Amino acid sequence: MSIVNLDVDVNHDEIRSYINQQLESALGEILFTWDIEEMSKRTCMSKSFLENEFLHDPRMKLLERRKERGKRFWFYEESKEVMKQIMDEW
Repeated sequence: MSIVNLDVDVNHDEIRSYINQQLESALGEILFTWDIEEMSKRTCMSKSFLENEFLHDPRMKLLERRKERGKRFWFYEESKEVMKQIMDEW
């Protein structure tokens, strides 16, 4: 009786990248706006870091929506693109 040995090499980085792409496309269809809490959770950045590095930038200020003394919201896709631009400048 013969025994078969099967070796499988898995590229974890490629799998992680593919999963992230699929999640981003699904989230892009679902999310319309996000607040600082959601932004912090999805980017794995603290609220204070987001405030200092992103939310005081004039490009993000243009996207900010809020009523007087109300909760702040940003359009998801547009703010995500601005955040990428800001990070590219680091």
